[in-house]
Amino acid sequence: MRWTVVVPLKPLARAKSRLADTASDVLRPGLALAFAQDTVAAALACAAVRDVAVVTGDALAGRELSALGAHIVADEPGGGLNAALAHGAGVVRSRDPESAVAALNADLPALRPLELARVLAAAAEFPRAFLADAAAIGTTLLAASPGLELLPAFGGDSRARHRASGAAELRLDAVQSVRQDVDTRDDLRAALTLGVGPRTAAAAARLLIPGQ
Repeated sequence: MRWTVVVPLKPLARAKSRLADTASDVLRPGLALAFAQDTVAAALACAAVRDVAVVTGDALAGRELSALGAHIVADEPGGGLNAALAHGAGVVRSRDPESAVAALNADLPALRPLELARVLAAAAEFPRAFLADAAAIGTTLLAASPGLELLPAFGGDSRARHRASGAAELRLDAVQSVRQDVDTRDDLRAALTLGVGPRTAAAAARLLIPGQ
């Protein structure tokens, strides 16, 4: 099974507000874009991924991610993360009703293609499945097999919500790069320790991060 990965990305000017103690208002949009670029590049390099659809209303992000090979879907609902994901999955399924769809966070700058392939292979064993984030509270990936609705419930304690929705929780070792999203300074430090992509590395070099 090969997957279409749907990546939601809010306008860069409003992205990563919880990194205000680490990156200034001037630097945060570029950092958020770097996260998304490294995430999308890694997803496109994954053998299990057929294509990547990025749902965004940000023109700069759309241009940069399209240049990497992603398909850009306009965030027409403008109703937040889950609305964007449902819309993106709907656009994908309107073109290919039998597509396997996986929602993936845009802030996984340490993402490894082989680890993503392991997660998607495990997800293919279930109608719907999800992977919890490194904090074991949220979700970084939610997958739906062909013909099944994605039913995204990201944000806050999404691990519990996705489990309650009937999605199977994937309990895998050695896929930390797929779990390590970045919302805080500690998250960024953890991602840098794992080893981030080149765009995030360049952007992070402009920041002062204690412990690095």
